Amino acid sequence: MKIKKILVTQPKPESEKSPYFDLAKNNNLQIDFRPFIQVENVGASEFRRQKISILDHSAIIFTSRTAIDHFFRLAKEMRITIPETMKYFCISEAAAFYLQKYIVYRKRKIFYANGTFDDLITIARKYIAEKFLLPLSDIHKQAIPDKLTKENFSFTKAIIYKTVSSDLSNLQHDDYDVIVFFTPSDIASLKQNFPDFTQGERLIASFGATTAKAVSEAGLRLDIQAPAPKAPSMTMALEQFIKKHNKK
Repeated sequence: MKIKKILVTQPKPESEKSPYFDLAKNNNLQIDFRPFIQVENVGASEFRRQKISILDHSAIIFTSRTAIDHFFRLAKEMRITIPETMKYFCISEAAAFYLQKYIVYRKRKIFYANGTFDDLITIARKYIAEKFLLPLSDIHKQAIPDKLTKENFSFTKAIIYKTVSSDLSNLQHDDYDVIVFFTPSDIASLKQNFPDFTQGERLIASFGATTAKAVSEAGLRLDIQAPAPKAPSMTMALEQFIKKHNKK
């Protein structure tokens, strides 16, 4: 069976320069995109039940652009004006620049890491006297707050949005030769939407160790895994596998 159709469990890339489009063109593939999870708001009343005062904090740690969007949405809903003295610590330069959507960038104290949380901790350690707010989804990597605790940061974990399974009732998953997963929540959504799902000859690809573990725990066979030494991205892992597989 040659690989002809791939389902990626993420939104369709907005940029025409996405490597997925090159992958499809170079290997004569059909690649479809369908998010298996979606984000829901945590409203002001629900947030208040966490008994967290945003203005009691002097610094905010952002691990994603989604967290940035929901933090400022929530602040607006609660009619909270974030002071100019607030410090922002972002997981990446891209996330830091994204703050311009909500604040006057040049007037704020903004710090960013190289994309890893360990690097962000190294930067924030110079400001350990600050009281940090850590906005997260209800489903998040526990390693993030654990590392802050280990490093003796004063911080508050705030759940500001929720990750829930998408409605996939109209998805014909049997049409695809490969399904690509990126988070354990994607696997949970698959099982929730299709409790009788059987893999058969269908190939499964996953990104990251925690997703790979979720595939195994769901009783599924993992065929393609990224990142790998020779394939740091999912598109590279797919291309390498497909070229070998389709030659058979």
